[in-house]
Amino acid sequence: MTPPLEVHTVVSMPYAENTYIVRLPGRRQALVIDPGLEPEPILEYLEAQELEVAAILNTHGHGDHIAGNGDVKHAFPNAPLLIGHGDAAMLSDPWANLSAPFGMEVLSPPADRLLHEGDVLDFADIHLEVREIPGSSPGHVVFIHRSQPICVFGGDVLFRGSVGRTDFPNGDGPLLVAGICSKLFTLPDDSVVYPGHGPVTTTGHEKRTNPFVRTS
Repeated sequence: MTPPLEVHTVVSMPYAENTYIVRLPGRRQALVIDPGLEPEPILEYLEAQELEVAAILNTHGHGDHIAGNGDVKHAFPNAPLLIGHGDAAMLSDPWANLSAPFGMEVLSPPADRLLHEGDVLDFADIHLEVREIPGSSPGHVVFIHRSQPICVFGGDVLFRGSVGRTDFPNGDGPLLVAGICSKLFTLPDDSVVYPGHGPVTTTGHEKRTNPFVRTS
């Protein structure tokens, strides 16, 4: 049986963005998912726990989810940076990643690898499946870990009681809802969703109660 993951959350202001530091119990290698606008607490936790970063994973290219890429990459230069192929251009374009319209200029190092539907990742002995769920951004991906229960690192796709914003440029509400229903709601109801903002939820809870996508 695949062991459960240890997931540590760092919340970056001002947008309360969730960065996840993920590892197997007792392991020194970890994944950093969506390093946000306040990278210092991320690096402090990694140092305090004596962790090495095996990979930096971006669910999508919005500025609040990629702002810490450079700092983490500088501290761990051998850690590859991965993002969905449809959002790769956002890493180097503050207007495309929506930081410039909000008075910032977020720039990230380029990706070392671009992700596609069905890719399987293996870093730090953690196996993750890649699913493309565009709508909040054109190349948004989620990462699925087949443990007990299944874990989904979902970025700005599915929140507790809500879904990702689709009113930004290149947003697509119907496409987002279709992806949630076909790729997340087909998982077991106890699948845990770690969202890009807000508290953890489960697929079953959202199917029953989420007003944007509930199925009952």
